[in-house]
Amino acid sequence: MKVVKFGGSSLASGEQIEKVFQIVVSDPERKIVVVSAPGKRFADDIKVTDLLITCGERYLKGENADDEWAQIIKRYANIANELDLSTEIIERIEEDLRSLFEGNKQNPGSYLEAIKASGEDNNAKLIAYYFQKQGVEAHYVNPKDAGLFVSDEPGNARVLKESYDHLYSLRNRSGIIVFPGFFGYSLNGDVVTFSRSGSDITGSILANGTKASLYENFTDVDAVYSVNPSLVELPHEIRELTYREMRELSYAGFSVFHDEALIPAFRAGIPVNVKNTNNPSAAGTRIVNVRDNKNGPVIGIASDKGFCSIYVSKYLMNREIGFGRKLLHILEDAGLSYEHIPSGIDDISIILKEDHLTEGIECKIKQRILDELQADEVVFIHHLALIMVVGEGMRHNVGTTARAAHALAQADVNIEMINQGSSEVSMMFAVKAVDEVRAVQALYHEFFAKVPVNA
Repeated sequence: MKVVKFGGSSLASGEQIEKVFQIVVSDPERKIVVVSAPGKRFADDIKVTDLLITCGERYLKGENADDEWAQIIKRYANIANELDLSTEIIERIEEDLRSLFEGNKQNPGSYLEAIKASGEDNNAKLIAYYFQKQGVEAHYVNPKDAGLFVSDEPGNARVLKESYDHLYSLRNRSGIIVFPGFFGYSLNGDVVTFSRSGSDITGSILANGTKASLYENFTDVDAVYSVNPSLVELPHEIRELTYREMRELSYAGFSVFHDEALIPAFRAGIPVNVKNTNNPSAAGTRIVNVRDNKNGPVIGIASDKGFCSIYVSKYLMNREIGFGRKLLHILEDAGLSYEHIPSGIDDISIILKEDHLTEGIECKIKQRILDELQADEVVFIHHLALIMVVGEGMRHNVGTTARAAHALAQADVNIEMINQGSSEVSMMFAVKAVDEVRAVQALYHEFFAKVPVNA
């Protein structure tokens, strides 16, 4: 049995949903279909979820939201018309939405959570209805009815362990199950959403709970690429990579998955296959626990801007017990979390997200480090980009770091910082943000230029 998830671009129009239908019915093992809200049909289009959020916020403020309301209803109506469906399903969606928007606003957070989740919820109802009209047994299943319970953390919900036992019973239901992604229910019965791109998380949870043989994730690309296609023309396609490699790449900027999305599937040892709704015959990319390292030391290169570093120097720092704890405590008091902490015997660097650090906070942190830790030097370095070079094969290859450093030097890119994880699956370089593209291109050329594109 397979769990299959379709993203917003795959469900943005009637034409796309027709493709989804053909994909699902072409394989009888595709029993559970997880759906997102309708996404963008073209570059300047607005996602239904964004329209819902704007509309809900206006309702909370007592403002007029007729325009957003009309756009939301029109999106679903256009899809229904393109699929030649009766007005029955749109009347149901409109009734459900009106009940939500006119509902209890005493708790604004809970109010908006339910509205955000309605994009997926109503799309699941519409898609199940379309499947039925095509003569296929299909059922919309609400997460609450399926027992998908989550922590009460709006926008960052975590699945509760007991949910997996509840979800296993979905295997016993007849027909195709159409399940809305992005949200579950708290134990108090309130709608609570996952982080954005949460439908990927839902699919992963259902794959785990139902003990699926495969989790298929359909998107709008043929495969996961070894580098951002906007930075390198015709990049190498990755045929297979491990969960650990995917998480490292996702953290560092890969947009295919949220970096936590696959954890439930990973824990159950269920492989994931990333495929293209618009080209379903393409093999796609498989994400597995273990793979053969046949492609060389590096599987992918990712990058992300918006970082800064705090460089702290103090003679004999390594002999001072508790120095690191005290330094992190200063950051904790300022409400800051860190990304990386490379260190030497007399110095330490802390990498942070730049948007978390205002000028006022920076001054206070610097003064506290100087006063409380008697540091010799404290320097803030702004406008950094982090570049992650990832590959399980690096553990078995000598000279990978040297090759990367040489490639950056040849491209005239100065390395501000370098850090290799203890797992030896990734190397992280910090460079000036203005050098990001040149650095990524240099690294790609070093590790992939001689590798066949479809290897």
